[in-house]
Formats: sequence, C-alpha cells, structure tokens
Amino acid sequence: MGPVSTSRRGLRLGISLILLQVGVVGACTVSVLQPGYLEVDYTSQTVTMECTFSTTGCPAVQPKSLWFRCGTHQPEALCLDGCRNEADKFTVKETLDQNRVSLTVNRLSPNDSAIYICGIAFPNEPVPTAKQTGDGTTLVVRERLFSREVHSLLIVLLALLAVYVTGVCVIFIVLFRSKSNTPRSRETKEDSKKKSARRIFQEIAQELYHKRYVETSHQPEQDGNYENRKALPSPGRP
Repeated sequence: MGPVSTSRRGLRLGISLILLQVGVVGACTVSVLQPGYLEVDYTSQTVTMECTFSTTGCPAVQPKSLWFRCGTHQPEALCLDGCRNEADKFTVKETLDQNRVSLTVNRLSPNDSAIYICGIAFPNEPVPTAKQTGDGTTLVVRERLFSREVHSLLIVLLALLAVYVTGVCVIFIVLFRSKSNTPRSRETKEDSKKKSARRIFQEIAQELYHKRYVETSHQPEQDGNYENRKALPSPGRP
C-alpha cells in the first residue's frame, strides 16, 4: 500500500500544479478582440472603435466593459461612470447580448491619438481568465494638410493635367500617322509622274511612227509618176 499511496499523492500534486497554471477545468474564460490600427482625419469629428469578445464557462450574467487609454502620459481609465451621454468626450455603447461593445471619441483632435484598450470582466469570478483585455487599437488622428479650397484646386489641376496629357498623346499619334503616310503619298505622286511621262512618250512614238508610215507610203507613188513621165515622148520632137 505504501508505493500505491505515494504514487497517488504524486499524481494529485501534479494535477494541482497543472490546475494552478492553466486554471480549473470549466472555469470562466474570456477572449477579447480589437482592430489593431485605425487612422482617421480629425475633420471626421468622431471615430468609433469596436470590441468583440467571447466567453467559455462563464455565468449567465452580463460582464462589465472597461476602456483604457495609453498615450504619451500615464495610462488612464475611461468612462468609469458609463459615458452614455453623446455630449461627453467619450461615448460607450454596449451590446452585451451580442458580445460587442464600442467606444466613440467625439470632437476629434490630433491629441486623441493613443492606444485604446478594451477590457471585459466578470467581477464575481475569482480566476484571472475571467478578466481579460484586448491587444489595443492604435488610433492615429491626422491633421488635414490642405484646406478644402486647396484640395478642390488640386483636383482641378489634376483634371487639367490629364486633359493636357491626353491632347499631347492625340497630337503625337496624328503626327506619327501623317509622317507614315507621307512616303506613300510621295511614291504615289512619283508613280503617277512616271506613268504620265510614259504615256507622253508612247504618244510621241506613235505620232512619229504614223508620220514615217505616211512618208514611206507616198514615196513609191512619186517614183512611179517620175518613171512614167520619162517614158512619154516629148511633144516638140518628131
């Protein structure tokens, strides 16, 4: 019995150590999720950061939501009184039956840039896993670099630049096509000149041939008349 009791004691000790490290099986466990980064323009006036959570083995009661801000100064707790009024700097909205809470920052300014951490807790649960926070949302509030008038002017200038570039491209294409068509037109003109010169040469050759033919056709007739005249006797001689 001695070795058996010793082994049981060792097993119980091992289980106790495991329970101390990971918590009791079936204990309340909370998991919190937040977006890691959010960047806005301060002219947006407001920004809302969402926080979702899930629970395992927790009692059927609504948990408590907490928000913390870590900026250049020391971390501070936000909305301990609930922040239900939209006129406040911060507004908290809880939809706990859907496992969702949100924090809205009103009247934005660049000074609101910080890390906002969402926390979900079951106060009556003694285990640490019943009180958890998310990894935090880094909020960056940017200052507008240009006024609305300058922004509109930049848009107009970009539109004009686009029209100018389009016009230059069209002119370039037209000039390129005209240059490519110029050699063809020159070749056409040269061919027409050659054809007209050839036609004139043929007409001149035909004219010369016709004249030569006429001259050669009249030459035998003249020679025959001359021979006949020599053969006839002279009327003055007996």
